[in-house]
Amino acid sequence: APLDPATLGTVTGTIHFTGKPPERLKIDMSQDPVCAMTGGDNYAEQYVVHNGDLANVYVYIKDGPAAAMAQPATNTVPVILDQIGCKYVPHVIAVMQGEPVEFKNSDGTMHNIHIMPDVQGNATVDISQGANGALDSKIFDKPETMIPVRCNNHPWMNAFINVSATPYFAVSDADGNFTIKGLPAGTYTLAAVHEKLGEQTMTVTVAPQKTGKA
Repeated sequence: APLDPATLGTVTGTIHFTGKPPERLKIDMSQDPVCAMTGGDNYAEQYVVHNGDLANVYVYIKDGPAAAMAQPATNTVPVILDQIGCKYVPHVIAVMQGEPVEFKNSDGTMHNIHIMPDVQGNATVDISQGANGALDSKIFDKPETMIPVRCNNHPWMNAFINVSATPYFAVSDADGNFTIKGLPAGTYTLAAVHEKLGEQTMTVTVAPQKTGKA
């Protein structure tokens, strides 16, 4: 059933990193002259921390009211994973199950997209894309977190795709912030997943036309 906007709320929060983060290592791209000439400075993205806050964390609703868990997809625009400067941009993306991901190559060199999900029912992908080539689109049908994406041509390239069971999810930005809107009022289990640090959960309560803090 359609949700009444008057009954919906929002969760907003910040992902904090405790302690000193690992140093971001500069990547040597000299094996491909195009990458070396056009890619600029490229740094590892496993830990992107700014003022103690952590980017690239997938945040999703793990459990909650039936009205939320049964909501269909609301996004009709494909999420794009691009290849720019010989790295995947963005580093972490998220979609709802059944929604398309489009793969794009904006570089002047050939790239490869190699994806091997752990969850049965999600598409295995191994495609090559020529320089500034045409888009390829894939759909992932089952919920799964941090599906790795690799380039067989450039071993330093990596990204992650997350597939949500509901339309309620986000990825923390450069300052560690995230927002999930349109949630039916109720109590939720909110999960945060990082590619190296794993998953943590917390309970948050959403009130109509209010913003809960996480």
